[in-house]
Amino acid sequence: MKINKIDLFSGILVIVSIFIANNMLFAQAGGSSVPFLRIAPDARSSGMGETGVAIADDANSVYWNPGGLGFLDYFNEGDDYTDPELYRQVTLSFSPWLPQFNADLYYSYGTYAQYIEDVGTIAVNLMFMNLGEFQRTAQNGQVLGTFTSNEFAIGAYYGTTVMDELGIGAGIKYIRSNLTPATQTSQAGAGNSAALDIGLLWKPTDLWFFKDNLSLGLNLQNLGPKITYISESDPLPTNLKFGAAYSVYKDDFNDLKFAVDFQKLLVKRDSAGGSDPVPISLVTAWSNPGMEFSVGAEYWYEHVVAIRAGYFTEPSSLGGRQFWNLGAGVRYKVFRLDFGYILTIEENHPLANTMRFSLCVDWH
Repeated sequence: MKINKIDLFSGILVIVSIFIANNMLFAQAGGSSVPFLRIAPDARSSGMGETGVAIADDANSVYWNPGGLGFLDYFNEGDDYTDPELYRQVTLSFSPWLPQFNADLYYSYGTYAQYIEDVGTIAVNLMFMNLGEFQRTAQNGQVLGTFTSNEFAIGAYYGTTVMDELGIGAGIKYIRSNLTPATQTSQAGAGNSAALDIGLLWKPTDLWFFKDNLSLGLNLQNLGPKITYISESDPLPTNLKFGAAYSVYKDDFNDLKFAVDFQKLLVKRDSAGGSDPVPISLVTAWSNPGMEFSVGAEYWYEHVVAIRAGYFTEPSSLGGRQFWNLGAGVRYKVFRLDFGYILTIEENHPLANTMRFSLCVDWH
């Protein structure tokens, strides 16, 4: 049966429209492919305005800053861990994505981290974006079946401390984008790539009046070759993030901290739609105007109940996204459950009412 090209690619057009929406959410001069790699995965950091580069104090460090893995010999200071070298942590996250589209999209994320004495912390993670189900039809309108689209990345990470105050970490990930399956008359709309993440986390113990309250972080994400769909290649969302976190007040019952992050998408496109390859784009992309900014706060009472709030913004030249984040968390023994919610300023924004749910489990 002959397949009408228009009908065949109708599903692709739907997916592309989703990608356009996603790129509106991650807009920066140029844009990139596989924008799901830039989605804040966990509800805790999301609830703090999508900040986390300088906090990075659990297994989600693999996303926010692999340098934080260097400090994860034990996660909850003060707990009586008799064998911290055997300590492990699992984090799981889920979010119905772009709920305004009613397209059954969802994003899920999982990480396993383990500290090994005299070696450092190793971790593996999975990021998965379900893009929904689509229908393929023939030229005469007959339904030929359905297909699903998704994207995922699998990564392996390592972090350690090179001195008491400085943690370094790195990871490599395989990226797969499955937009459309192959047919008798067309190739699969799928692509593969790999990328490197590098992070540094500095926790000075005696810097002026900051003492042990300040941390500074830097993370270069998604450093890798372009991803190719059939004959078209698009750059990965290579992203530079740097941030600071400050513990304002901490005692046996209260723990209040603030964090701020800056992000720059290091993708540079020309007027013809082409893009500079890595590593050239690491330099040329700085000519793109502006960067993203986020700020957030977290308050814990008795290390049991947490409330969070934050704000994310970017200039209009980068897409003009602005939204508030709210969040909460509760901890019981080795379990921590977190919730995050996006409150947009603009009506009917694709991200409006987006919720994230995360579970963190640690044991030794």
